[in-house]
Amino acid sequence: MEKMIAKNPTARHNYTINSTFEAGIVLTGTEIKSIRNGKINLKDTYVNIKNGEAFIYGMHISPYEFGNIYNKDPLRNRKLLLHKREIFKLAGMIKEKSVSLVPISLYFRGNKVKLEIGIGKGKKLYDKRQDMAKKEAERKMERALKGGF
Repeated sequence: MEKMIAKNPTARHNYTINSTFEAGIVLTGTEIKSIRNGKINLKDTYVNIKNGEAFIYGMHISPYEFGNIYNKDPLRNRKLLLHKREIFKLAGMIKEKSVSLVPISLYFRGNKVKLEIGIGKGKKLYDKRQDMAKKEAERKMERALKGGF
């Protein structure tokens, strides 16, 4: 059973996502409590591989109100838990195909927090415009079928 915590609103808008991976994330106790309260933002986040380990940068987890001295920096870099072969595969794809690793969503699987990472290429401005025009056309067709104007 999965419970959605947060989504990255700009991930699918700015990138064409080809495939996705699931990764665990190393968090402290007060960060988990803050996540359970929904105090997390994935907007300007990205994933990078450094020294054979994957890290997420820019993820903001607000400090837990009752955490006092145990609270960590809200924007600290957090390690992702992936198998070594997955990390090597992702690192190779980044170098060869010039793709980006984009966090798409954060959710609970059981009592563990998981991060969905998308492998995507950045969209150009005209691609974004085409996508918006396509969505608008689909909305108009739906309205016409329902009978509303």
